[in-house]
Amino acid sequence: MRVVRVTGFGGPEVLVPGEAPDPVAGPGQVVVEVAVAGVTFVETQIRRGTDQWHARPELPYVPGGLVAGRVSSAGEGVDPAWVGRRVIAGTGETGGFAERAVAAAEDLFPVPDELELPEAVALHSDGSTAQGLIEGAKVRPGEWVLIEAAAGGVGSLLVQLARTAGARVVGAARGSRKLDLIRELGAEAAVDYSEPGWTQRVLEATGGAGPDVVFDGVGGEIGRAAFEVTARGGRFSVHGASSGEVTVVDPARREDVDVIGIEQLFDFGPHLARWAEQMMAQAAAGLVRPVIGQTFPLERAADAHAAIEHRTALGKTLLLI
Repeated sequence: MRVVRVTGFGGPEVLVPGEAPDPVAGPGQVVVEVAVAGVTFVETQIRRGTDQWHARPELPYVPGGLVAGRVSSAGEGVDPAWVGRRVIAGTGETGGFAERAVAAAEDLFPVPDELELPEAVALHSDGSTAQGLIEGAKVRPGEWVLIEAAAGGVGSLLVQLARTAGARVVGAARGSRKLDLIRELGAEAAVDYSEPGWTQRVLEATGGAGPDVVFDGVGGEIGRAAFEVTARGGRFSVHGASSGEVTVVDPARREDVDVIGIEQLFDFGPHLARWAEQMMAQAAAGLVRPVIGQTFPLERAADAHAAIEHRTALGKTLLLI
């Protein structure tokens, strides 16, 4: 079968197409005929060897932790009814950039008939994260919400979920193409955080008070600047570090702001299936839609990683196999 391997830690060019033996399902496992493989920013950091949150894989390895497709075979102890079903499957940290992937039966999520597989992947991964963040920050009607990286996979869904909750949204991103998308998704204001004085525009949009909730997916200087303009009594929720640095703030600096650290993600696991179901139900009802900005064939996995790293990607990036 066709696969893409990481042959060394470095830039996108280390993603090399190749061949591998077809996998066989062991006890408690299934083999999935992969139609869609998700791509995440964290996976690009793992590939570079710079990620701080995951063990470094042994080289060479096949990246990709989430796939969608039909179950083609089931191992010992697995309900044979899974065979032939459309599923989303977690493969762990690796193994998804391939024509076939092995997954534990307990990690399968059935895809509703009304959803296509690409949309289901985006709603399962980024959508469940966004739903968890919204619940954790307790977004309320009428509040101002600032969303960093608001044109990305998680960010674009956060914009829609915040609007559905009755909040007023300021989306922040880089470049006019992304700002146009943010406005299209329902944000009342869109600001470019690559421009000087961007936080002043956030304050102007919120009537001078600042946002009641900040979703910080960028970190670094942008995260710290967003923290400084958070409204008194507000919540500052950290979920990413696309800048390469998690936002670190001194609680004593702003005792009037509740900081929800990136550690919140460690507790998301038991709730992901429930959140994914909620997101897919909301999508079926027309309340949210995943933004799939770009897709690539398997052999162009390096281009998919480059699009994410170069900040040119809109919404979710997927491999179609």
